[in-house]
Amino acid sequence: MKITIIGTAYPFRGGLAAFNERLARQFLSERHDITIITFTTQYPSFLFPGKTQYRIGQAPEDLLIERKISSVNPLTWIKAGRELKKKMPDILIFKYWLPFMSPCFSTIARLTRANKHTRIISIFDNVIPHEKHPGDYFLTKLFINSIDGALVMSESVKNNLIKFRNDIPVLLNPHPLFDNYGNQIERNEALKRLGLDPAFNYILFFGFVRPYKGLDLLIKAFKWVREEYTESRLIVAGEFYEDEKPYLKMIEKEGLKNYVFLFNRFINDDEVACFFSSCDLVVQPYKNATQSGVTQIAYHFEKPMIVTDTGGLREMVPDGKCGYVVRPDPDSIAESIIRFFSERDSVDFVSFIREEKKKYSWDKMTAGILDIYRKISEDDLNKK
Repeated sequence: MKITIIGTAYPFRGGLAAFNERLARQFLSERHDITIITFTTQYPSFLFPGKTQYRIGQAPEDLLIERKISSVNPLTWIKAGRELKKKMPDILIFKYWLPFMSPCFSTIARLTRANKHTRIISIFDNVIPHEKHPGDYFLTKLFINSIDGALVMSESVKNNLIKFRNDIPVLLNPHPLFDNYGNQIERNEALKRLGLDPAFNYILFFGFVRPYKGLDLLIKAFKWVREEYTESRLIVAGEFYEDEKPYLKMIEKEGLKNYVFLFNRFINDDEVACFFSSCDLVVQPYKNATQSGVTQIAYHFEKPMIVTDTGGLREMVPDGKCGYVVRPDPDSIAESIIRFFSERDSVDFVSFIREEKKKYSWDKMTAGILDIYRKISEDDLNKK
């Protein structure tokens, strides 16, 4: 089939780009004709909270990535939509995560689908954004009304989507494994690369730091963990997308300055294996969430997880087997970390993880998208 993905890709960095590129590679392996259309401008620089939107390194040689659209220039939306209308891909896929992208995406979708051939399918990270702004509802509705079908990766997102629209095919398919970061590294070697002492046990918080991700909860919890397990250490690996000073003050106040290791920067793809290979446990103390790519990286590296009972996270981690599901508060997080260190010799977490991660393959994601395409086509025939 002829398939186009619109969304983040090289030269832009982060989980969205990694997802879209990995999805494109899966379609390629199944012998589909696949193109990614990405941004000339993704966010205006004054709206971007990090240091840079771009990644280091060469463009992927195996993927066709075209930079054609600016999120803030309607002329590029119209041009892209008209080109796609003429090229007539069988499927046009949007990776939707933020209402800010709605005017751009919905314009392209409406212009393209006017050819009466292309089916518009969206993969939703979120329907309701983590950090709400005025106009979110209107913009989200605008985009949802421009698509023919949807794939969601958690039950909570599915429920939110149905509130906007219940007359299109919607398939729930969990986020596949992020298996594009290489293989696990021997623990001592990974710790050596990070400059950390292998004598200690390491807890990992990974990814951009934003208010909803609950790093403050984990820091408070870690103080109590340290009292029980003095050999424990906390690694925070990811760029702060907010002011880091309150976190630094909290670490100082709790007496944790020598026990929390901050890597306040974007973690490049070739470094990811090092961080996950170094840790004993991955903690996602999110205050609200839909699903998280961090969970799927942890599955790939076969690391036990503690996640909070919020959004789709609880759907991804079987409690007591692949880790623990807890309330989003410091007491519960601390208790679960202490429980992990006390039970890890008696619970075979890795065996459970190896079995569970079989569910999260990329061929199931592509099969789901093609299944939605067939349902859309069948519905159109029935209407005729």
